[in-house]
Amino acid sequence: MKRHRFAAVMAIVVGFTLVGGMGSPASASGNEAFGFNAPLVSGFPGGRSVEMTGGGAYDLPDFVHSGGSFRCLSDITDGKFNGCLTGQGVRWDPVALLSSTTFKCTGAAGEALKAAETGDKTVVLLSDFYRQGDGVDESFTAQMIVSETDLDPVADGIQNVWIQQVGCGTAIVNFN
Repeated sequence: MKRHRFAAVMAIVVGFTLVGGMGSPASASGNEAFGFNAPLVSGFPGGRSVEMTGGGAYDLPDFVHSGGSFRCLSDITDGKFNGCLTGQGVRWDPVALLSSTTFKCTGAAGEALKAAETGDKTVVLLSDFYRQGDGVDESFTAQMIVSETDLDPVADGIQNVWIQQVGCGTAIVNFN
């Protein structure tokens, strides 16, 4: 009788472990999580400006599950967001988690090139941005950075969000 109980308990424990149980790989990987709200991202010539919000989870080298919303605050007539008109924009989602990137907040020739790396308080993404009416076809693709710390400590204020060829902005940012 004791041998049957022991065998039954072992079968349950082994079965529980094989199907995930409490030791699932997802919970063991230590994913980073973030959320942000950036009411104004700008800085590049031509008055390009965007608002965006979102969040998600990521883990280097290649796990990312995130997304959010965006909207153009001005007509953008060149660069990565060429054709985005004031008020357009619906959502964004990631194409890839990037380990690092270089960037400029203003695009000015004299502005020093800066670098950002994905870590526990910064995430670098290549993302698709969608406008209403474009359906599942991305309207624009650009890199973006969300950071808990200032991306450009030389500039006035805090710049903790960046969108490629749009610029930097101040956001409420939370990382786990």
